[in-house]
Amino acid sequence: MEEYIKGNFKKTIFKSESGYVIGLLKVKEVGCEALQEYCNHTIPFTGYFHELKEEETYQLYGKMIEHEKYGKQFQVESYERILPEEKDSTIEFLCSGIFKGIGEKTAEKIVEYLGKDTLTIILENPSNLFLIPGVTKKQIDILHQTLVEYQASYQTIVSLNELGFSTKDSLLIYQKYKQKTNSILAENIYLLAEDLEEITFQKVDKIALKNKIEKDDIRRVQAAILYGLEEVCNLYGHSYLLEEEIASYTTRILENEIATSRFQEALTNLEKEVKLIRREEKYYLTKMYEAEQNITKRCGYLMRLTDQRDKNLEKMLTEVESHFACSYNPEQLEAIKLSVTKNFLIVTGGPGTGKTTIIKAICELYRQRNRLTPEKLTEKIALLAPTGRASKRISESTHLPASTIHRFLKWNKESNKFGINEHHKSEVEMVIIDEFSMVDTYLMDSLLKGLRYDIKLILVGDYHQLPSVGPGQLLKDMIESNVLNVVSLKELYRQKENSHIISLAYQVKENKLDFDLFREKEDLVFIPASSDTLVSEIISICKEELKKKNYLQILAPMYKTFTGIDYMNVALQEVYNPKVKTKKEILINGIVFREKDKVIQLSNMPDENVFNGDIGIIEEIHLGTKKEIYIDFDGNLVKYTPANFQKFKHAYAISIHKSQGSEFDTVILPLVNQYGKMLYRKLLYTGITRVKKKLYLIGEVSALEKAIQNNDTNLRRTTLKDFLMDNIQV
Repeated sequence: MEEYIKGNFKKTIFKSESGYVIGLLKVKEVGCEALQEYCNHTIPFTGYFHELKEEETYQLYGKMIEHEKYGKQFQVESYERILPEEKDSTIEFLCSGIFKGIGEKTAEKIVEYLGKDTLTIILENPSNLFLIPGVTKKQIDILHQTLVEYQASYQTIVSLNELGFSTKDSLLIYQKYKQKTNSILAENIYLLAEDLEEITFQKVDKIALKNKIEKDDIRRVQAAILYGLEEVCNLYGHSYLLEEEIASYTTRILENEIATSRFQEALTNLEKEVKLIRREEKYYLTKMYEAEQNITKRCGYLMRLTDQRDKNLEKMLTEVESHFACSYNPEQLEAIKLSVTKNFLIVTGGPGTGKTTIIKAICELYRQRNRLTPEKLTEKIALLAPTGRASKRISESTHLPASTIHRFLKWNKESNKFGINEHHKSEVEMVIIDEFSMVDTYLMDSLLKGLRYDIKLILVGDYHQLPSVGPGQLLKDMIESNVLNVVSLKELYRQKENSHIISLAYQVKENKLDFDLFREKEDLVFIPASSDTLVSEIISICKEELKKKNYLQILAPMYKTFTGIDYMNVALQEVYNPKVKTKKEILINGIVFREKDKVIQLSNMPDENVFNGDIGIIEEIHLGTKKEIYIDFDGNLVKYTPANFQKFKHAYAISIHKSQGSEFDTVILPLVNQYGKMLYRKLLYTGITRVKKKLYLIGEVSALEKAIQNNDTNLRRTTLKDFLMDNIQV
């Protein structure tokens, strides 16, 4: 038999200018017995290709080889694209998940037997299914009953599939528009990208162009403007763009020049439809403009509420100090008092200044003032943080329940909506948010909508840390507006414990560097290394620390290149969790995961109580027909199926961004000039402030100096500060 593999193209790992590609293919069919083991697996392939499109079917001819470094991969000599057949759409529909218990093999068997009229036959005479070996009565009942329910929709779903959408996408589209689906497609197919988060502009545009839409069609131009504005603002954290920037990005997205008059017409239409808002030269997505406005109005309202006085406040403060056996400094006392008298307060300070101490004091003071039991206190106060690890940390420090903001707002992953909102508000009386620098504009807007108007709101964070991953720079804008209640903590407490790590953090913040800090210090070490020797140096330290049963966390600035996170994780897996016969392993997108691997969660799964940035250990891997991976997140065992295998990756090395909200006893922070533009002050400062006991800086002195001196972090363009200054009187 001829050696070939056939399946769906999943992903490009590498592509050169000459067309050489390293990619991943989900194998559905093979051309010889020797390749049979790769069926239903995603495997890497290499070769020269003119064009490859994700999720389309290809037949690759060549041979399986063993690469000395990257293992087994299919070396392609020639290939062909396989056009979808009508029966392929039907098979995909039957095993899409609508019909419980119907897998791909059963679907293929049914369609092979019943032919192109499979769905009609099942609807009109389901007894024909009894003639198919292996199909049970239960499966027949499920197929027939579900198809009856979907009778009005399945033809639409199949036609969407044939148009170019996957069955999963077709189902999403139909569930959104129901009987209006065909009219929406005819009117403006690009509305799908606006209305459905899972349907990207690129996906819709590819299908629209294939169906002969004109390249300068006004609907296409408008959709590209909206897509570009959202993508760029999400990428750089901006609230708005300027007209010339939008024009430039739109041209790039559409890959063709658009007449100025056409572009202006599209902008005007979007303004009329209130999908864009223009203020002077600034263009906002409507949802961003409204979010900044809502935050401004709510902050202004809370600032205007009458102060609450309490003649017993000083006495209660003394009792709180006695309760915790401590004495608060003047800055801390001011923050604690303002938590009583004001409805809005920001507490900011660097590491070791006692931010957590203040949160504990505020909670205890509130409990005493209102004569609450600890149980009742948790009904009145919500302790929140942006990430799961940050919420766990604040809970451990205060001995009170804490949660992520998403969990508090009862986020529904299916609808991507919050259960706590402007129509169903929370009844809590006080909200304290830790690590507030990580909260983006959209999330803060949603939180405020879900809180009562007279809420006591206390925001705690480090002004000098990295801003949120999403758009905005809330903590910075709020503090710099100078119109809100802010207490800045400056007195260091951990400094008294001889912490050279904290000294380094403050030097970095002040654009200074004293190398005496590194001389014979137990908690702070600098090890010289070049880009070529960096990973080997890291491995040496990890091995030495491992002998002491000390597990390090590597925090790096970027993922790619041989000094990046992805490469390091492959090398470090062999240090911390080498291959042994007793540990099962699985290949996911070309990466080997095995039992006892350390992994990090990449997105929120609130139903499973696991969140973006949580770190866990792979406890079990189940292979066979039903592949499952069980990951232990600090005692919370979470099951993963192939549908969400992409939601975690190795965590021997993680990004500094992902480390926000976390603390680690011992950290290795690599710094080499190869990191280029990722060497900047806020990133370095954030990495240093994640360390509790010992920090290894490994790399080039010049890279460390460059990072400290570089304060140009692609400054975010936001207008919250201006809105606050214009609307709130001091």
